[in-house]
Amino acid sequence: MILQIATAVFALTLTLSAAHAAEPIPVKVVIVTMFETGADSGDDAGEFQRWNERQKLDTVFPAPHMHHDIHFNKDTGVLGIVTGMGTANAAASVMALGLDPRFDLSKSYWLVAGISGFDPEDASLGSVAWAEYLVDGDLAHEIDAREIPKDWDTGYFPLFSQGPGDKERLSYSLGEVFQLNPTLTEWAYQFTKDMQLPDHETLAETRDLYVNHPVGQRTPFVLKGDQLAAMTFWHGETLNEWANDWTDYWTQGKGEFVSSAMEDTGTYQSLTYLHEGGKVDKNRVMVLRTASNYTMPPPGKSAADYLREEQHDSYAGLDAALENAYLVGSAVVDELLKNWKTYERTIPGSQ
Repeated sequence: MILQIATAVFALTLTLSAAHAAEPIPVKVVIVTMFETGADSGDDAGEFQRWNERQKLDTVFPAPHMHHDIHFNKDTGVLGIVTGMGTANAAASVMALGLDPRFDLSKSYWLVAGISGFDPEDASLGSVAWAEYLVDGDLAHEIDAREIPKDWDTGYFPLFSQGPGDKERLSYSLGEVFQLNPTLTEWAYQFTKDMQLPDHETLAETRDLYVNHPVGQRTPFVLKGDQLAAMTFWHGETLNEWANDWTDYWTQGKGEFVSSAMEDTGTYQSLTYLHEGGKVDKNRVMVLRTASNYTMPPPGKSAADYLREEQHDSYAGLDAALENAYLVGSAVVDELLKNWKTYERTIPGSQ
């Protein structure tokens, strides 16, 4: 094993050294996905496979320093990666790509395209949300619910505060919240908001259960809605209320919690560092999340029971979420490529 690792490191060193001497390859669009279920092509698809096959990302650059090899289309300039699940994997993979001398990412647009849980108050299974705010759900203090003071409504509260509702919290910028380029986000939303997304009877079977959430019963649609990233896969009405409150708190009332996933604050944290180093332009980042499941159960089911069902039977909206992430995301990618002479210099919506 040690010999294999040493060999891989040596091979990577030679590859990167050669790349450093060569002219870096300009990349127009980076597709960021988080997982793939099996092979990159030809089997049950995860987040990456549709992009790999349909965008013809058939040039593979070995990347033993990342979670997954780098795939690229030399003709279109589209590059795709799989970061691995979780904040740490995402941050590490994006940083590794950003520092890779084989690629020029200075003018690249970044599209995060992944599935997530959605609040049924805001959207339905298979729906697609463009996020403007990315909120971190992990940077916090916590006291077990069995030990919280009687006058506290929660034992989970912002880092460096003295408890829930502390108005004199010490302020440090540790990546608790990020705001993406609002002009680009709005452009992506306006460009795709009228797309007709496919529906399926299996989606209706699940969404019809959410009788108290009329928006959650709609057929799939495109919306703007913000992302909360947390390493813990949480579920239930109480935590759904927390997610809404947490997003509201960190965005100072400007954001709206819609999607729950794990990685996006880690991804964007790396991109902010790379931006400061002149490697990327953080103003060219878009985050698209699609609803594979709801973040809380329907009436008559407990959070524990419904979470077990979803994990055992797979998410009710998984296939639709994967397909719609590609359909909506690729519409934006195709527009960027078609008018690259303009968008290389000028970010969409800022004209």
